[in-house]
Amino acid sequence: MNFRTIFPLLVLFFTCNFYAQGNMSDKKEQIKALKVSFFTAELDLSSQEAEKFWPLYNAYDNKQFEIRHQKMKAFKSKLSDNAMNKMSEKDAAILLNQMEAADEELFLLRKKFSKSLRTVLPASKILKLKKSEDDFYRKLLQQYGDRGKKR
Repeated sequence: MNFRTIFPLLVLFFTCNFYAQGNMSDKKEQIKALKVSFFTAELDLSSQEAEKFWPLYNAYDNKQFEIRHQKMKAFKSKLSDNAMNKMSEKDAAILLNQMEAADEELFLLRKKFSKSLRTVLPASKILKLKKSEDDFYRKLLQQYGDRGKKR
C-alpha cells in the first residue's frame, strides 16, 4: 500500500475522538483539519498550487457554511410535520421560493469557485477535488452512522 491509500484511512481512524468531545466550533475546526489532510493527500497539490488553492477553498467553504447553516437553519423549523400541517398554501409557496433562492445562491457560489479554481489548478485536479469532497463527506457520514450503531 502506498501513502495515498493509507493516509486517508489513518485520518478517519483518528476522528473517533472527534465525536466524543468538544463543542460545535471545536468540531468544525476538527472537521476542517481532517478535510485539509484528506484533500492534501488526494489532490497531490504542488506547493505553488497549494499556496493559491487553500485561500480560495477556505473562502468558498466559509461562505458555503454560512449559507447552509444561517439561511437553511431558518427553514428547518418551518419544515417540521406540525408546522407544515398548519402552513397555508401561500406560506408554503413563499418558503419554497426562499429555499430555491438559497439553493441558487449555493449553486452560483460553486460556479464562481470553480471558475476561480481554473486559474489555479488544471481541470483534472478540479474534478479530483469534487470527488474528494464527496468521498470525504461520505466517509464522515458513514463513520458518524457507525458510531451511532455502537450506542
